[in-house]
Amino acid sequence: MTTRSELAKLAGMKATELLRTRIVYAESAFSELVLWRLAKPLVGSAHHFKYRLAYVVAVTCVLGYDNEAGKGDHRHLGAQETAYPFTTVAALLADFQADIARWNHESRRS
Repeated sequence: MTTRSELAKLAGMKATELLRTRIVYAESAFSELVLWRLAKPLVGSAHHFKYRLAYVVAVTCVLGYDNEAGKGDHRHLGAQETAYPFTTVAALLADFQADIARWNHESRRS
């Protein structure tokens, strides 16, 4: 888990937390969304945000979006990691919610 002081070191200055929430979908499923505004972009990102979005089902993170310093914006679907084309915070949150809906739909068919 990235702390505020770790973010300050990464960005070279203070980070401002914009969002920290947990959304419960079912007894065994929830998402956690954490978003900070940085004074300058992290290495590997072209925007001023640091984020960590996770969808957890039955204690397993099945979907995640983040922009770890040096790796840039990317998403995790199970063990698979792919680049994520970050444009705006609104698009990030919409894409994450759409992936949750898709994961839930596809998992019901299995």
